[in-house]
Amino acid sequence: MAEIGFYHLTRTTPEQALPALLGRTLESGRRAVLRCRDAARVRALDDALWQSADPVWLPHGSAAMGHGALQPIWLTDGQDVPNGATYLFLVDDLDCPDAAAFERVFDLFDGGNPDAVAAARLRWTTARAGGHTLVYWQQQAKGWSRKG
Repeated sequence: MAEIGFYHLTRTTPEQALPALLGRTLESGRRAVLRCRDAARVRALDDALWQSADPVWLPHGSAAMGHGALQPIWLTDGQDVPNGATYLFLVDDLDCPDAAAFERVFDLFDGGNPDAVAAARLRWTTARAGGHTLVYWQQQAKGWSRKG
């Protein structure tokens, strides 16, 4: 079973929060896949990662760039994992039917949107029923605070 971390965004967007989380993923020697709702969102997050100032370098790719097996971070609007990633990042309130295939899942949701919070609660309930280890993180003025 996976460890699923629910990341309650309270002061930034996913575009702002993802670089630090993905940077730590690469520092730990892991590969990641980042799932988005559609191709337009993949393009927007691709741009945001290239423009990241901290960390300065987040090597990544998507189907538009190809070479999936070589990409440390893979951006997709599908279920593909061509890079053998063990870490999965979810944005846009996506469900994760294949969580057990990953070591860790990062579910980022907008704490200022009541619908996103309600959807995250449903995903939490489903993940708990699936036997996954759950962790709740809330964004603070500096960094994240583990709750519960």
